[in-house]
Amino acid sequence: MIDSHCHLDHEPLINDLENIIKRSKIVGIEKLLTICTTHKSFENILKIIKKDDIIFGTFGIHPHEAKDNPISKDVIIEKASIDNKIIGIGETGLDFFYNHSDKDQQIESFEHHIKASIELNYPLIVHSRNAEPETFDILNKYKDQKPKILMHCFTGSSEFANELLTLNCFFSASGIITFKNSLKLQETFKIIPLDKLLIETDSPFLAPVPNRGKKNEPSFIKFTAQKLSEIKGIEYSKLVENTTKNFNNLFSIN
Repeated sequence: MIDSHCHLDHEPLINDLENIIKRSKIVGIEKLLTICTTHKSFENILKIIKKDDIIFGTFGIHPHEAKDNPISKDVIIEKASIDNKIIGIGETGLDFFYNHSDKDQQIESFEHHIKASIELNYPLIVHSRNAEPETFDILNKYKDQKPKILMHCFTGSSEFANELLTLNCFFSASGIITFKNSLKLQETFKIIPLDKLLIETDSPFLAPVPNRGKKNEPSFIKFTAQKLSEIKGIEYSKLVENTTKNFNNLFSIN
C-alpha cells in the first residue's frame, strides 16, 4: 500500500516518527508521501524524507496559506528540485469554504503551481473545496499541456468527477469514504475507473472508521483501502495492487 497524502510534519506525528514508520510497515505500506503546505513546513519535510527510504515529499503552498506564503513558478521549481525525493507539487488549489486567503491570491498561487508542475512534469496535488467550477476551469485552461493531476481527498460531486476525468485526473480516497454520511461520495467513487484511484490518510486529520475522532496516522489507511474495495466490488488485494501501481505510474517511481 501507499499513503499518497499525509502530513508527517504535523503533531503528533512528527514527534513519534519512528513508531509511525514502524506501524506503517507492519500494515504493508511501501511508501509515504508527506505533503508540504508552507515554506516553513518544507524545511521539516526535507529532514523527514531522510528518516527512511519509504518517505517521499512534495513542495507547495496550501490555498489557506497563499496570503502569507506568496510564491512564484520559478521558486516552486527551485524548491522542488532540491532533492530527488521531492516528487510532487502541492498541496495547492482552491478553498472557498474557509477563504483564509483571498480568492484572487489563491487563484494566482494555484496557477503558479500548475505551470511549475507542467515544466517539471511532476504530479500536481490539488485541494478543492466549495470551488468545483473554478477548479475545473483553471485546470482546463492547461489541458493541452497535459498536466499530471491528483485530486487529493476527493469529496466532489459525480459531475465534477466526470469533468475531471476529461483532464485525465487521478483521484485519492481518504477516510471520509468510511463515514456513514458519505453515501453520495461512495457512489461517486463507484464511477471513477480503478486505474485512476489512489488512497490516502491526510493524517493526522480525517481518521477512518473505526478510528474516527482519533488522531489519524498512515497505518490507518488499511481501513480506507478495505472500504474502497467494498465500494468497487473487488478483492482487497486487488484494490491495494492497483492503487499502488497507479501511484507508482503517476509519480514515475518504482
